[in-house]
Amino acid sequence: MTPDSSSELPSTVTAPLIGRARFAPGDIVRHRMFDFRGVVFDIDPVFANSDEWYEAIPEDIRPAKEQPYYHLLAENGDSAYIAYVSQQNLVADGDGGPIDHPQIDAMFEGLDHGRYRVRAIHRH
Repeated sequence: MTPDSSSELPSTVTAPLIGRARFAPGDIVRHRMFDFRGVVFDIDPVFANSDEWYEAIPEDIRPAKEQPYYHLLAENGDSAYIAYVSQQNLVADGDGGPIDHPQIDAMFEGLDHGRYRVRAIHRH
């Protein structure tokens, strides 16, 4: 057999299907169940936090790990913070106005048609 013979090709490997990210850095979102909003600043294609964090979520509302997870500059009526949220728990909220978070100006240049423009220094 020659090195380019089709019989020497590796067998097909089936990878788990991972949903595509619905949101991008700069998108404004809100949580489906809890009263907070945020702006996406990073995305993990699948869960990438600690097992302790994941297991602290009540089992009856614990989201699947095999979906995109979003890092948000988040706010609620009381405070601003960083949130880590599964895709299934987010909905678009660009029409809800700006996010009041102290780190917005460090990562974004301003609000344009319901989404923040990522500063050039933070683009990959």
